[in-house]
Amino acid sequence: MLLKMKELKTETQLKEMVRDKYASIAVENTPGGACCGTDAGCTDYSFIGDSYDSQEGYVKDADLNLGCGLPTQFAKIKEGDTVVDLGSGAGNDVFIARNEAGPTGRVIGLDFTQEMLDLARKNTVKLGFENVEFVKGDIDNMPLKNDIADVVVSNCVLNLVPDKKKAYEETFRILKPGGHFSISDVVVEGTIPPELKEQAEMYAGCVSGSIPIEAYLQIIDDCGFTNVEIQKKRQIEIPENIVKQFLDTGQEKIYQDAALGIFSVTVFAKKPEDAACC
Repeated sequence: MLLKMKELKTETQLKEMVRDKYASIAVENTPGGACCGTDAGCTDYSFIGDSYDSQEGYVKDADLNLGCGLPTQFAKIKEGDTVVDLGSGAGNDVFIARNEAGPTGRVIGLDFTQEMLDLARKNTVKLGFENVEFVKGDIDNMPLKNDIADVVVSNCVLNLVPDKKKAYEETFRILKPGGHFSISDVVVEGTIPPELKEQAEMYAGCVSGSIPIEAYLQIIDDCGFTNVEIQKKRQIEIPENIVKQFLDTGQEKIYQDAALGIFSVTVFAKKPEDAACC
């Protein structure tokens, strides 16, 4: 039986729902765990993302098809940079960022799901990387020092944080003055009907947690960032079988009638050179 969002009234409950969902995905992708398509009931969200196949540093075992863009492709990472990946999962974007930052750089992956951290650390040991680390913590309350990062990246994760403004305030805090981020996320044009917002699986899949693109960009601006630009924008079409899997007949009609535009965007912004930390 599907869990309805109307039963989840607090940020803590929302976070627990997301944590449980992504913990199960990590277990399903661990040797010995169940696989997508088995009785585990894993939903394939790969239709949301872009292919990493052409990215240098790509590690297939670390790609769980949970992203919606290629933020590292646009992040302007330089040799020696310190990079933080928010919602690092099994380490996919961390390992690509490490390739860009080189042996003198440092890459920190932040995730609040222990099972994902375990999987990422196993991948790191297997690859023999020494300038990569994974830290447990929430994006809206990061256990990281002020002014630590030259670059922040994230791939379809800020969307899952209930308090997006707090998440971007924390991103501002950990960036060095003059540092920047490149973040891929899902946004909408139009309004998501309440019936869809109540669907937990569509929230976990980065859809019903989306907000209008204007509101999304306004949050970034309000947090003090400058040079805000959309580096890439791509429309997402939800396959009919996914819609039917999570919406009943009445909800499906509401979805079709809403003519909702769902987009993957990669957004760039800078922390001003003269910015105070907090």
